[in-house]
Amino acid sequence: MGTVRNILFIMCDQLRWDYLSCAGHPRLHTPNIDALAARGVRFSRAYVQSPVCGASRMSFYTGRYVQSHGSTWNGVPLKVGEMTLGDYLRPLGVQAALVGKTHMRADVEGMQRLGIDPESIIGVRVAECGFDPYERDDGLHGVGPDGLYEPQLPRYNQYLNDKGYVGSNPWHDWANAAAGHGNALASGWAMRHARKPARVKEEDSETPYMTRRAMDFMRDAGDRPWCLHLSYIKPHWPYIAPAPYNTMYGPADVQPALRSEEERRDPHPVYRAFMDLHVSSSFSREEVRDEVVPVYMGLIKQIDDHLGVLFRFMDEQGLLDNTLIAFTSDHGDYLGDHWMGEKDLFHEPSAKIPLILVDPSERADATRGTVCNDLVEAIDLVPTFLEALGSDPALQSHRLEGRSLMPILRGEATGARRDFVFSEYDYSMLPVATALGIEPRNARLFMVADKRWKYVHAVGFRPMLYDLESDPSEFRDLGADPALKGERGRMAAALGEWGLRLSQRTTRSEQQITASHGKSQRRGILIGVWDEAEIDPELWSRYLGDD
Repeated sequence: MGTVRNILFIMCDQLRWDYLSCAGHPRLHTPNIDALAARGVRFSRAYVQSPVCGASRMSFYTGRYVQSHGSTWNGVPLKVGEMTLGDYLRPLGVQAALVGKTHMRADVEGMQRLGIDPESIIGVRVAECGFDPYERDDGLHGVGPDGLYEPQLPRYNQYLNDKGYVGSNPWHDWANAAAGHGNALASGWAMRHARKPARVKEEDSETPYMTRRAMDFMRDAGDRPWCLHLSYIKPHWPYIAPAPYNTMYGPADVQPALRSEEERRDPHPVYRAFMDLHVSSSFSREEVRDEVVPVYMGLIKQIDDHLGVLFRFMDEQGLLDNTLIAFTSDHGDYLGDHWMGEKDLFHEPSAKIPLILVDPSERADATRGTVCNDLVEAIDLVPTFLEALGSDPALQSHRLEGRSLMPILRGEATGARRDFVFSEYDYSMLPVATALGIEPRNARLFMVADKRWKYVHAVGFRPMLYDLESDPSEFRDLGADPALKGERGRMAAALGEWGLRLSQRTTRSEQQITASHGKSQRRGILIGVWDEAEIDPELWSRYLGDD
């Protein structure tokens, strides 16, 4: 085991924290991810900064809360000038590369205003969350009456065409559709087709393709240190898998939905509006869960199998001895829990994520195979990576809002690292805001949680409150319980203190400010002096004349 030279930053899309066997799933076996946990530390209380792809990922990549970086939802650009992981790593001589998804939307207006050529190296990096895109593919290549969802079709489409899969969008027609009747397709967008096999061969589907591209990058990198963000597209919808993964699990493997009739009796207005969404209504039906959840499990199993391929390759190349590995997800998936589909709110199936970190150095030997129950956040990864590579993240504390996890990995942490975790959600883009009659600027939710309580502030409405100790399933909303007024006040105060944090002074560090104290006097700015004798004569040396 050597020192950290490289970083492999693996992210799945929409992978729940509890759909791994190392996290306790009784039917889904993930031996390669489990082996990763046995070599490192698994964090059981890790939370995203927003339960939606784009906003969550921008927090992962900047090390900053959503309120700080401003990319509040999918398609909301990350502002030009926000520092990202690549900006921190390149001065250390480490290449930051991407294979897979970021859900980044470039700040085109900002680039034009500043005269940044989008085809230049700087322009590409600004548009790609700071990464050098070895293979960018968000896996969202829908085509409707108004055209493409994504402005460009992926390189993966060309790969499929070259392999003999015909059509202008083989991503849909082969990788995310099954064979229908006659010449028709059974599109993966219709969940009733989920358990049918995708038309593509397994080896040509998205997960093995991206795994091979990651290995290609490692071969091409040579001796140069790197950070590779391998960002898998699955198990995110469309929920469809190639054989044999489409039928590897069945309805008997589906765990009962975590939901209660109590939740629907008199729900919070915002929660009710989310339960009324089409996707929530669908996942509230058992026939939908019996069709979709087994395929969701199959897609996870496929990821685990190909991670095994990747880890064996890395072992053969001698890369496991000097590469820090992070495995996580950008958010979870309700899958019918709490009468919900998709993600969007702050229940544990949505806002809590899997997080495993493996430090190859001998200093981490004592913590291998352990589980850490501390509260941690997605924004902790950037400072963790910096410290692993020998940089001091404290020097970036005026920008980075996360905390390095290296002291935990190396058994050096003492006491609780943080008392609260925070998450945010901008639902202005959804029909929920319209249904509630909420203006876009007020369609916001904020979560603060400690190890027992989870408090949700909903602008314009009463709060929500859950006791994770007596009600770990989060069935009972105590936001209106008069007996818990004090607890709500305590959590609201914590949220208020967080909201007042210093987050926008990103161009001057604490160290620079401390070092500047007294410097203005030495440059001739002498404010409030009545008599020259009151201060050091040296400060008058340029104001006394020649005599």
